[in-house]
Amino acid sequence: MARDAYSDLQVDSGDDGLQRKDLPDDPITLFQSWLQLATDAGVREPNAMSLATCGADGQPHCRVVLLRQLDDKGFGFFTNKDSHKAEQLRANARAAATFWWVEPRARQVRIVGDIQELPEVDSDTYFHCRPRMAQICSAASPQSQVVKDRAELEAIVAAFADKVGDAKVARPPHWGGYTLLPRVIEFWQGRDARLHDRFRYQLADASWQVDRLAP
Repeated sequence: MARDAYSDLQVDSGDDGLQRKDLPDDPITLFQSWLQLATDAGVREPNAMSLATCGADGQPHCRVVLLRQLDDKGFGFFTNKDSHKAEQLRANARAAATFWWVEPRARQVRIVGDIQELPEVDSDTYFHCRPRMAQICSAASPQSQVVKDRAELEAIVAAFADKVGDAKVARPPHWGGYTLLPRVIEFWQGRDARLHDRFRYQLADASWQVDRLAP
């Protein structure tokens, strides 16, 4: 078996430190700051997060979704509620998410918490601000179900588009939002020689406790 070359991809991260004294009391404030820095640095889809779920069978699953809503309660995203991920969330309303940015420097944010469905009004608002074809595809696609080929999938979407015509696309009942309510948020900042900075915010008695973790 040939030796892999992945170890050659290792790069140093710079040595700008992350200090406890510089951290805000609220981790959402720090997250918003890091997300904005990544956005300003030109990172493509800086709101992409790896969402990990685990269903009743105990098998973990992970995929990338887009953060679409953020407030002091949690991290919101939208999906088809007939999908595999939604099925897993109904069986186990806990999840974890990870953000990773390489610009303006190597940073990672990990979130662990509980899942709660977003209000219907939030789902309506976001659905109707999307491009029309995105609305049609989201309403028509039998997400996570087996299809014969691409042609069958395109035919399903085309048939739905013909049915709707020029009318407003109604948000289907199977499409909506969830929010990840954080119990733990960890901020990781890369440093040279792999002696990275890690700080964990942990919710305790309605306030956030902050600890430095060894890398």
